[in-house]
Amino acid sequence: MKVLIVSATFLEIEPLLTHFNFVEQSNQKLRKYTFNTHQIDVLIPGVGMTCTAYWMGKTLNNTLYDFAINLGLAGSFNDEIKIGEVVNVVSDRISELGAQDGEKFLSLIDMDLIEDEDFTLVNGEMINSIPLENTTINKLRKVRAISVNTTHGEENEIEKVIKLFNPDVESMEGAAFYYACLLEGITCAQIRAISNKVEPRNKENWDIKLAVKNLTKTSLQLLKEL
Repeated sequence: MKVLIVSATFLEIEPLLTHFNFVEQSNQKLRKYTFNTHQIDVLIPGVGMTCTAYWMGKTLNNTLYDFAINLGLAGSFNDEIKIGEVVNVVSDRISELGAQDGEKFLSLIDMDLIEDEDFTLVNGEMINSIPLENTTINKLRKVRAISVNTTHGEENEIEKVIKLFNPDVESMEGAAFYYACLLEGITCAQIRAISNKVEPRNKENWDIKLAVKNLTKTSLQLLKEL
């Protein structure tokens, strides 16, 4: 199977890569590996949707993949989700894409600048409805995500985004990954481990080490099942 793994940073997947056999470095962002019977391309585009969108487009233009997976960390709005838990993001959206109308937020759909049928959107959400049956993914908690340019760390802003979108988690790349994969019809998944709660920024409450450890374990199990 030809697999594409996308991670914003090397830190998030470094332990996973130690289980692969390195083949070559294709360019400054893409490395090729093998694992079991799989050919695995690992794309590390950098943080944010702009980097992810560019490098996803460049990569998918050159290679046809059987499966693509976005691996990374995330912050959680949902108190039921514990630090270190690995979740399956089944929907994502670019939460800041729109306009302010006083205290009201207007999405592109509200302003008639884009319609649901323009790409894989359902009321503004990118929905990943392609199932991966009989895999570890099905055992993970399914969550809704937002993708942001600025992670939330102020109480009033956190309350606003919860009221608007009721997200479970946030990241800085997920929606760009889904946009590319869903338009190309690639079977895909976004798997994230929770490193922190979305709250006024307090890194003492974060546990990146635990999140990376659990993400590695889950990702490795999934690749063995493919």
